[in-house]
Amino acid sequence: MTELYAYRLICKSYINTQYSAKVYSRKTAHNQATDAQVNIPTFMSETQLSLFEDSTFNERELIPTNAKIPIPPGTYANVTELAQHCNNCHRCGLGNTRTHAVVGRGNLRSLIMIIGEAPGQSEDETGLPFVGRSGQLLDKILASVNLTTENDIYIANINKCRPPENRVPTPEEIAACKPYLLEQIRLIDPKIILLTGATAVKGITGDKRGITKIRGQWLEWEGRLCMPIFHPSYLLRNPSKEKGSPKWLMWQDIQAVRAKFDEIRNNG
Repeated sequence: MTELYAYRLICKSYINTQYSAKVYSRKTAHNQATDAQVNIPTFMSETQLSLFEDSTFNERELIPTNAKIPIPPGTYANVTELAQHCNNCHRCGLGNTRTHAVVGRGNLRSLIMIIGEAPGQSEDETGLPFVGRSGQLLDKILASVNLTTENDIYIANINKCRPPENRVPTPEEIAACKPYLLEQIRLIDPKIILLTGATAVKGITGDKRGITKIRGQWLEWEGRLCMPIFHPSYLLRNPSKEKGSPKWLMWQDIQAVRAKFDEIRNNG
């Protein structure tokens, strides 16, 4: 049994539960109110329910855009499919306020993947991650060790939609969007993952330590090497380049990343 077929059966069981609950509710409507209280799931519209009719079933349409239904590993064949689905996603409330879902940019066969927190205004407007001031600084940092998004790097975020006022995504929003990121990681298959800031670190590894305590350390997650680094926006707020400053520490970290990149590439 394929994962997608098994997943279809799970979704149908949800529908049966909903249907049974509605029927029960109608039958008991004339009885006392307490007798008619039924927890009716509301995670699917009537249009979504019709997708499961055998005569019109389409596996791609089955992919859920509601956070109450999981997205199993292996759902997407490529990043293009994932991006199309993200742009129709409402697994959390951020889908109601976005201009664009911000999926990723860079080389789809990169050895290095950089994961940020969430899009800002510039990213929401363009549909691309790290294109504002923080992104420009990140590109300069990468260029300082001869790394580029065209050849060596793929960039994505924990969340694909911009939180209002650029606030930190809530745990519920992160959980709703995380399946997309996990699918991106599976499709890109990087050997090195750079986690920019504490939100990215916690969202991927579950490590709750502050970024100043763990930056520059190699962590292993799901068979991949991860390094927490400062978010570029933090560096913009701390422009000093003196020894021990955040920018100085970032320079040490990015050189370590370059060395590990060369080691992995040379070892094939």
